[in-house]
Amino acid sequence: MVEKLKTVIFLSFFLAVGFLLIILSCALWSNWLPLLVALIFVLAPLPNTLFAHCGSDDFGNEYESTPAVDLGRFITSIVVVSGFALPLILQHAEVIKPAASYMSIVGGALVYGTIIAYTAVFKQESDEF
Repeated sequence: MVEKLKTVIFLSFFLAVGFLLIILSCALWSNWLPLLVALIFVLAPLPNTLFAHCGSDDFGNEYESTPAVDLGRFITSIVVVSGFALPLILQHAEVIKPAASYMSIVGGALVYGTIIAYTAVFKQESDEF
């Protein structure tokens, strides 16, 4: 129980730092477009979550992949890559400053990494009969 509490505190610290970097990348240069990165990285695990239970049965192998699960992973990878690419594209178009782009990328990576770490740590194991 204590180690779960320490894990939650640790992950919440990194999530707060990630959001802080994203918000600072917007506020310091008075351009709020990098805030879209936070939205992208928060929504990135959604396809994986939605498609994770599609096509699975009780008798199949736990590690078998179905086309629905593969589609969810593919959509998630597209969203994650676009989350990293959006600040670089905005920087290249000179819409945002390079420092704002880098802060937004690092903050987005911290947010997405925290979400993935949280789901990995607190994943419910299926009970065997």
